[in-house]
Amino acid sequence: MGTIIDRPRRDGSIAFLAQISLMREGETVFRQSKTFDRKPAAAAWIKKREAELAKPGGLTKARVGKSSPTLADAIDRYTAESLRQAGRTKLQVLRTIKQHDIASLRCGEIASQDIIAFAQTIGKKAKPQTTANYLAHLGAVFAIAKPAWGFDLDPQAMSDAAKVAKRLGLTSKSRERNRRPTLPELDALMKHFGVAKRRRPDSNPMQLITAFAIFSTRRLEEITRIQWADLDEANSRVVVRDMKNPGEKLGNDVACDLPAEAMRVIRVMPRSDGAIFPFGADAISAAFTRACKVLEIVDLHFHDLRHDGVSRLFELGLNIPHVAAVSGHRSWASLKRYTHLRQAGDKYAGWPWLDVLASPT
Repeated sequence: MGTIIDRPRRDGSIAFLAQISLMREGETVFRQSKTFDRKPAAAAWIKKREAELAKPGGLTKARVGKSSPTLADAIDRYTAESLRQAGRTKLQVLRTIKQHDIASLRCGEIASQDIIAFAQTIGKKAKPQTTANYLAHLGAVFAIAKPAWGFDLDPQAMSDAAKVAKRLGLTSKSRERNRRPTLPELDALMKHFGVAKRRRPDSNPMQLITAFAIFSTRRLEEITRIQWADLDEANSRVVVRDMKNPGEKLGNDVACDLPAEAMRVIRVMPRSDGAIFPFGADAISAAFTRACKVLEIVDLHFHDLRHDGVSRLFELGLNIPHVAAVSGHRSWASLKRYTHLRQAGDKYAGWPWLDVLASPT
């Protein structure tokens, strides 16, 4: 006989623990439980599971299943054995999934309903775009678990859940950002970073990093990976290692042109045998976010500097191949989102901060 127990969560919501217990001659021979967000779903699972156990061989099959790996085991194996370099976001998402009820389920038990329930839980605190990101990363585990390791995760269950989640509005595509910094915003940031550097001479040179991000159009993690050995100063080019690209990251090395303004910044940096910008990406991102908060600059991200830099190249009149040679984009389809032109000519013509940065004291 199955029972349902109400379980309060830390966020104030109620979870419903469905339990099944089978007795034979006064002894418990089988126990199973599963948590649901809705009581009707818990009742439906009990009814379905009891019917399965009543079938010939059902109890034996269930006992074997109790020793099968969990979704958490599959996630651990995926992260340990994947030869492709997983990004920080993907690893963080997979770690977060392991904290949810679905991660404790046996692989063979997970149906599309469980994945939908998980998506609904995520959706209570996150936007549909974030929920879609969670399902996409989880889908990568489902795709290889069975053929690679024999873990009984059903890719069709994930596919079905993704379709339902989209229909229900639980997931949606990410919205493209068109945010670009204004010159007054950048002026305020540069002054702020200058004051911080004078107070703490050992802090990261955020003025230089910010200017380089704009004029080189490089992503934050790419900036911190660039080595002096990868710089072709004579031809104003640099090899960007492991450049981000859908389906391909590790080993995706791309030679990119460096505009004159980016080269001016590089020439100020101290020479070494290692990275040109030997600083942590997390620390740079945190410093930029803090500065925007202090200066009350709304909705500006460090990555928006790349957007501004690429758009500027189009405003200068450069054609697609020339812009792509700087940004590293492979197709017009990827580049067109950056062409939100505000003006013709150079937004940064006469920008005083380049002269200041190129003449360190």
